[in-house]
Amino acid sequence: MNTTKRNHLVFPSLMNEIFKPDWFGGLENAVGTAPAVNIKENERSFELELAVPGRKKSDFNIEIDKDVLTISSEVKSEGEAKEENYTRREFAFTSFKRAFTLPKTVDNDKIDANYEDGILRFVLPKKEEALPKPKRLIELS
Repeated sequence: MNTTKRNHLVFPSLMNEIFKPDWFGGLENAVGTAPAVNIKENERSFELELAVPGRKKSDFNIEIDKDVLTISSEVKSEGEAKEENYTRREFAFTSFKRAFTLPKTVDNDKIDANYEDGILRFVLPKKEEALPKPKRLIELS
């Protein structure tokens, strides 16, 4: 192996380090703040679950526009401690926004949502015409 290739493997270039996706909280950190999601399908509906512990129901903004379900949340907190010789003030701001394109088979008018124990759950019922039809016999005439 020549020296140039070997040095590239052992000592990555400065440009590679600068343009990594997580430089100054870029892509990797943004992905890390999005809540984990589970999506399940059963015969009558889809179920969507987001893990968002430590929030209140009033912290969520849930919208549906056409066939896109958008869930966002923003939480701000501040704390202040005054001691004899100093004042310490801390604040935090966390937010996320997730958008899901719903299948045409979902009945958007009947979507149900609840928030309990840090899990935001949605039941996305299927339209009647999308539900499985029972088997039937066809008689010959």
